[in-house]
Amino acid sequence: MKGKHSFYGNHDPRYMPVYSVPEASHYLLAPTATVRSWVLGRPYPTKAGSRFFKPIIEVPDTARRSLSFINLVEVHVLDALRRNHQVPLDKIRNALDYLRKEFDSRHPLAEERFATDGLDLFVQKYGQLINASRAGQLGMKELLETYLKRVERDAKGIALRLYPFTRKRASEEPRSVVIDPFVSFGKPVLAGTGIPTAIVAERYKAGESVGQLSADYGRLDLDIEEAIRCELELEAA
Repeated sequence: MKGKHSFYGNHDPRYMPVYSVPEASHYLLAPTATVRSWVLGRPYPTKAGSRFFKPIIEVPDTARRSLSFINLVEVHVLDALRRNHQVPLDKIRNALDYLRKEFDSRHPLAEERFATDGLDLFVQKYGQLINASRAGQLGMKELLETYLKRVERDAKGIALRLYPFTRKRASEEPRSVVIDPFVSFGKPVLAGTGIPTAIVAERYKAGESVGQLSADYGRLDLDIEEAIRCELELEAA
C-alpha cells in the first residue's frame, strides 16, 4: 500500500476529498438532500426561529463540500438505518458519539471493529429504538451485516473497497462493480479491472450493445449490465 500512497503525495487516498455530494448520492442510491444533511448539515425552521442541524459525518474538507472514500462507507452503513428502520437522526448522532468514544475513532463505521464487536454493541444499545422485540433487533443486525459484507478491509481493518448496491440492496446482488480509492481515482470500475463504469455506460449510450461490450472487455453480460446500472440507473440494460 505504501507505494500506492506515494502517487498521492504520501497521503492515503481513502481519506482524501474526491466525491461531490451528488456523486456520493448517485453511487450509493441515496437521496442527495439526505447525504448533504449528513455531511454538511442544514438549517431548519422552528417556532423559535431557524436552527442548524449539525453534520453527522465528518468530511475532510467542508470548504470543498466533498466526501472521502471513508465517508462513502459511512453513508453506506447509515443508509441502512435510515432507509429500512427509520432510526431518528438524533439517536443516530448519539450512537455515533458513543461509538467514537468507545473505539477512539473518528470514523468507527468504516472500521472492522464495528463489523465485529461494535455491531453487537450497537444493536444491543440502539436496537430497541427500532423494535423492542428480539426479532426486531435481529432484523436490524441482519440488515447491517448485509451492508457491511459489501465492504472489504485491509489488514488493519479499515475499509479498502466498497461494492455498491446497483439494484434493491439485497444480499444476493452481484459484486460486479467496485469503488476502490486506489483504482481510477476512486471512480466505480468493473471489479478486478481498471475499466470505469462511466466509459462502459457511455459506449452503451452511443449505441453499442451489451453483447458487443462484454465481448470487447472479456466480461459476462451481467457485469456489463451492472456497470450500466451503476451509471444510468437502468431497470434493465
